[in-house]
Amino acid sequence: MRDACAALVLAVLTLLASQQVVAHEIRPAYLEIRLDAAQSVRILWKQPVAGEMALPLRPKLSSGWTDTDPLRSIVTDSFLICDWAIVAPHVPLEGQRLWVDGLDKTLTDVLVRVVQANGEETTHILRPGEDSYFITLPAKSAPPILEYFRLGIEHIWNGIDHLLFVLGLMLLAPRFRALLQTITAFTLAHSITLAAAALNVIKVSPAPVEAVIALSILYLATELVHVAEGRPALGQHYPWLVAFAFGLLHGLGFAGALSEVGLPANGIPVALLLFNCGIEIGQVVFVSAMLVSLALLARVMPPFAFASRRALPHVIGSLAAFWFIERTLVALGVS
Repeated sequence: MRDACAALVLAVLTLLASQQVVAHEIRPAYLEIRLDAAQSVRILWKQPVAGEMALPLRPKLSSGWTDTDPLRSIVTDSFLICDWAIVAPHVPLEGQRLWVDGLDKTLTDVLVRVVQANGEETTHILRPGEDSYFITLPAKSAPPILEYFRLGIEHIWNGIDHLLFVLGLMLLAPRFRALLQTITAFTLAHSITLAAAALNVIKVSPAPVEAVIALSILYLATELVHVAEGRPALGQHYPWLVAFAFGLLHGLGFAGALSEVGLPANGIPVALLLFNCGIEIGQVVFVSAMLVSLALLARVMPPFAFASRRALPHVIGSLAAFWFIERTLVALGVS
């Protein structure tokens, strides 16, 4: 059984490593096309980076506006920013085909926002399987309700670190009532900081936040090991307190992903609410799936289920330690 447990841990680590387990590698990119009163066009492109590494993506228009070198191209600790300026007169924006070179080879989505001179805007999401569309400029558009809700779901499902933290909370509070209190505390905490950061009430650098999030997962894994070995642990007696405290940090991580996309000027409350609802729905689906899986495993293979519960904290802690070191190096500017 020990050999099987070790093999399981090794397989999980290998699988996650092969999928590039650096959390938030699969973050959305953002493209904004803005018309001013003189009908000049400003194009802004933001795509996520890890250190100085950026995916080979480039926005394209059938007019060829982005075929030239951008006016500005800078790399921050979170993303690559490029912009272009197209002076009027020029070919009409409406009806142009828009696509992103290289998107079909990634798992990244691109939120496209087109803002007219009168402030009205339209949005569209490009995906690896749907990487182009023709721009239309209706007279008025509603806030991108479905898009922000879907982005919230996809962000939590692609955020391996957040999911591992939630899994750790489930192991820390196995009884239903304690689990409900713990998950509620985590939800309340990250909703507070998500809203505060998205509305610019608080501002923090994303790189240190990501490093501390990894440290929070490592702490939770340590608590789980202490519980398994019969040693005293704060999380065993007050799991909701641990969930709330670290949930504040995870909310800042969610806000970092949302800031890369931005909020629509004519629908900030709705977009923020739906992004958060998407996160919660994705989290509920994950918790439900894990509860069912663990229950089935305990019924069908009790010894394996027991061994898995003992191995999971070590898997979670190993990944969290790796993320903490990597993200700390990124925050310090060491590549």
